[in-house]
Amino acid sequence: MSQFISVFDMLKIGVGPSSSHTLGPWRAAQTWVQKLRELTILDSIDTIKVDLYGSLSLTGKGHATDLAILLGLSEADPEYIPIEDIAIIVERINIQEELYLKGGKVIKFPNNSISFNREFLPFHANGVTFRGFSEGKEISTETYYSIGGGFIVQEKDNLEEEIEINKKNFPYPINRAIQLEEFCEKENLLISDIVFKNELELKSEQEIDFELNRIWETMLECMYIGCHTEGKLPGGLNVKRRAFGTHQKLIKDSQYSNPEEWITAIRSTEVKFREILKWVSCFALSVNEVNASLGRVVTAPTNGSAGVIPAVLMYYMVIENHEADFNHIRRFLLTAGEIGSIFKKNATISAAMGGCQAEIGVSSAMAAAALTELLGGSAAQCLVAAEIAMEHHLGLTCDPIGGLVQVPCIERNSMGAIKAINAAEMALETDPKEVKVPLDKVIDTMWETAKDMNKNYKETSEGGLAVTVRLADC
Repeated sequence: MSQFISVFDMLKIGVGPSSSHTLGPWRAAQTWVQKLRELTILDSIDTIKVDLYGSLSLTGKGHATDLAILLGLSEADPEYIPIEDIAIIVERINIQEELYLKGGKVIKFPNNSISFNREFLPFHANGVTFRGFSEGKEISTETYYSIGGGFIVQEKDNLEEEIEINKKNFPYPINRAIQLEEFCEKENLLISDIVFKNELELKSEQEIDFELNRIWETMLECMYIGCHTEGKLPGGLNVKRRAFGTHQKLIKDSQYSNPEEWITAIRSTEVKFREILKWVSCFALSVNEVNASLGRVVTAPTNGSAGVIPAVLMYYMVIENHEADFNHIRRFLLTAGEIGSIFKKNATISAAMGGCQAEIGVSSAMAAAALTELLGGSAAQCLVAAEIAMEHHLGLTCDPIGGLVQVPCIERNSMGAIKAINAAEMALETDPKEVKVPLDKVIDTMWETAKDMNKNYKETSEGGLAVTVRLADC
């Protein structure tokens, strides 16, 4: 039975800075509280304690994992919560040492209720355990694992929901890239066509378009905010926002008042090679500066790599095709999502499991394939583009300074976007029949590399730049 992962699982709307360390724990906390409600024991609980393990603990402060736990336990939704409410909710909990849940339920939550444990649980590097007490007696204990891209699982999961989804009669069951290519050739369809037909098993055409448009509008708003916000990023590194200054130089005196007019204004600017490089970098930097500030982004496939896909799509819209419309956006996102799902099925999209190759590498591959389709490439050439992009990210480590998703993470999104564009152009000039390394082989290689990688380079801040350059040095 082929595993089905929807585009809307790969492209989630949430809050930064990390999908595995912020969005995942947030969702885990929400899920646990909802389970308590369903078991009718929530009203009995008067105290909650939380244990973070492994990578969630080692870089938890820098990734705002503790804040995400507070927000999740408060039943706030990361997809819809007003960003300005985050600081208010967190401050209230820290001052009053109480959680306020839906329906008026109040639970004690002293400031020492979250414990950071360096121990790694055997099942996965990102573990979190929630414990609920009633009059001193522990009446609920649940452990969740954040496995990247905002996905959460429990070790005891029987995967009933996944089994039910996969019982559906998807017209094109896909686990490997070669299957996707074969379907495209047999049906004479684009990758986006194949993906769309599968998505129709879960949603109507109107629902698919609505959600894809909402994803794009979130990406566009994120780039817009990032390009129009100056100052320094929070967290202690005092990293200066660079998208603002770069954007000012590029946009010059163009007039606009909203994101849509902004696109038109950018299309009228100079398009020499250096300016194009700067625009792509600016788009990518802007997204991840918003992400680093606990802003709303789209995991693509993770928060730490959220800038690559919007930057490449924006490049297509403002540089390559001034007539681009929602149809192009739809095709791009559908293709990108499918490529990401193949990586998730056969390797990982979690830096805690595979280093940054699993985040920036995958996002670059997703963007490269999607851009190739929009530029007229065949399905086979799209897969070549994804392979080229990942091949040149193999072995990339995750070593965030101070556990913050800032250095080197933000710049890596810019590099991943540029590599994606380059990979697409190379793929368009390639005969797929002459390719020596198929996409499936590079995915397998990435997974083997991930398993061989020293754990210090897997989002622990115990190796690489995180050790060479200490937070105190900054």
